[in-house]
Amino acid sequence: MSPNGSDRLSRRPMRRKLPQVLTAGLVLATASGCSYNWEDFPRLGMPTPVTEEAPIILSLWQGSWAAALATGVLVWGLIIWSVIFHRRSRTKVEVPQQTRYNMPIEALYTVVPLIIVSVFFYFTARDESKLLELTPKPAHTINVVGYQWSWGFNYIENVEGSPSTDGEIPKELDAIPDKYLKDFPADAGGVYDVGIPGTRNPQNGNPGPTLWLPKGEKVRFVLTSRDVIHSFWVVPFLMKQDVIPGHTNSFEVTPNKEGTYMGKCAELCGVDHSRMLFNVKIVSPERYQQHLKELAEKGQTGYVPAGIEQTDPARNAETNKL
Repeated sequence: MSPNGSDRLSRRPMRRKLPQVLTAGLVLATASGCSYNWEDFPRLGMPTPVTEEAPIILSLWQGSWAAALATGVLVWGLIIWSVIFHRRSRTKVEVPQQTRYNMPIEALYTVVPLIIVSVFFYFTARDESKLLELTPKPAHTINVVGYQWSWGFNYIENVEGSPSTDGEIPKELDAIPDKYLKDFPADAGGVYDVGIPGTRNPQNGNPGPTLWLPKGEKVRFVLTSRDVIHSFWVVPFLMKQDVIPGHTNSFEVTPNKEGTYMGKCAELCGVDHSRMLFNVKIVSPERYQQHLKELAEKGQTGYVPAGIEQTDPARNAETNKL
């Protein structure tokens, strides 16, 4: 046998092993891609997180990009390998040998995508459960009310200057299910703030009303709508949630970086959807309490209507163990 023939035979096992090696690398990269620390990678277009929960989303985003890049490298590698080692000028074969019903290959391109999708599903379901987990008694509860074409914020707090409710649930909050009402502070008269499309933040002139939040303290958002479906999106929270008439959504965050940030409606809700903007101002707990007192001094005590009134069976149809 010629030396050249011997070299070709010695290279064949390596060629056969190349797809298996690349596939194993892809599976390992995909399986571990979502578990990296977010600080070890660029943010890939995402804003800097401003809550304790946001890095969970950023890590998932970065891991997805890492897995997609590994998949791309595998596909590009196989394409380049085929172009180089199976070109006609090299083999001198007009029509290469055709292979049909290769069960190992068919099993490979069936099983590998299932593994990739399963890994993505696991990390997504794990992180979603963590992000939507509600604590029994959050430090603060804010009812976010969406309406055409702005936002209202009910601060459900015991604020000096706001009237006591004497243990009764205000009629303005009738649309909120009992599973959320039971965690509201007792006798909380509360204060509110509302906006219109022409409202401006007095500090920076940005459009929309301003939602104030305390740094380092957990806040629960209870989301209700008075008309159509909206979506509550604070950009550096790295998450958004729909605001649906007749259905109440909720999530919690712990702000950890002071500043004023942008929020908007992320659901096409009508002709002036683009004007449904708002601001989020994260301040110290002391300044937050001072702001609530300022709202009370302005006469903005009590609450604005939370949403469409529902019958008792409908309001409590959904059960959720907190």
